[in-house]
Amino acid sequence: MKYSDLVKEAMKAKELAYVPYSHFQVGAAVLTKAGKVYRGCNIENASYGATNCAERTALYKAVSEGDRDFEAIAIVSSSNDFTPPCGICRQVLAELMPNGIIILANDKGETREYSLDDLLPVRFEL
Repeated sequence: MKYSDLVKEAMKAKELAYVPYSHFQVGAAVLTKAGKVYRGCNIENASYGATNCAERTALYKAVSEGDRDFEAIAIVSSSNDFTPPCGICRQVLAELMPNGIIILANDKGETREYSLDDLLPVRFEL
């Protein structure tokens, strides 16, 4: 799969976001090395700590279906700018896809690619 297609999947996921409080939609699509795609969106809750980010939604869906070998994740938002993963998501990425490619896209169709070392050079590891 082309990474541009993965970004399109993330855009589809963004439209499903449940964001009654922030109105800030985020979508993510994770690509397994076998070529399967899992989409996720952010899901808010009145108890803000119960909110889940799009990146974790996509990754947790994949893991819950038995997939654990990831190639890349694409992340888009309703912002005109690039939206990098939050700190919690970076740590989850560190554990579940430490060698994966992180693709950020904006509404202009521009993309940027990062490694986890770029986004979280010092991370918690057991």
